[in-house]
Amino acid sequence: MNTRLSRRSLLSFGLLTLSSSFVRAQTPETHSIYLPMVIRSPLPGTLLGPATGTVEAAIAWLAPRSTAYTPYDVGVIVNGYASIGEAAGLDWFLAIAQCAHETGHLTSWWCQRPRRNPAGIGVTGETREAPPDQPPGPDWAWDETIQRWRAGLSFASWVDESIPAHLGRLLAYALPTGAGTTYQQQLIDYALWRRPLPDHLRGVAVTITDLNGRWAWPGTEYGQRILALAERMRGAGNG
Repeated sequence: MNTRLSRRSLLSFGLLTLSSSFVRAQTPETHSIYLPMVIRSPLPGTLLGPATGTVEAAIAWLAPRSTAYTPYDVGVIVNGYASIGEAAGLDWFLAIAQCAHETGHLTSWWCQRPRRNPAGIGVTGETREAPPDQPPGPDWAWDETIQRWRAGLSFASWVDESIPAHLGRLLAYALPTGAGTTYQQQLIDYALWRRPLPDHLRGVAVTITDLNGRWAWPGTEYGQRILALAERMRGAGNG
């Protein structure tokens, strides 16, 4: 991993739709009238664009649920997503919802230190037997509980490595090869250096539901589950 850590310099630069149903109301004269009731529908989940939620809502949702990170840690993670995501023109709130979905709200083994894997990147479920000081390759993590190596990426820092790798990978799915701003391309380069993405998957995902069967397999409802979670997260800052 030392050779990977030396590459941090890559990143050092820094409808709502309305549906109407009707609610019957009675007037004092007992005449029936029908009033339109506005129902909020989930947002479409477009990856490129402004954030569809707030830092406050994301922290309010994750902080009481995470068993691996303190509220302060959660704040650092969420603000990291916000600052990098805004600079990259990516809906970072949707990425946070994906992180919450993948990690069980920052509780999973893979998201805990020292792995800090935010979205199952490189996690295949494969395990191998080998001495704890002899990893099968660069992207394996030792699991003390089962005394085996598990396939998947580990990151030395959330803000410097985990979040850029996650957002850069989303950008690679959203943008064709060669497209995007300089900053977007730098994030993509870093993410795909950490774990390559086949050429046929570049630019295939306009929305989070386009990742169905691609980011996760079979993942037939992968994006829909993330959208539903993001919708619940948006309301966390209101109460």
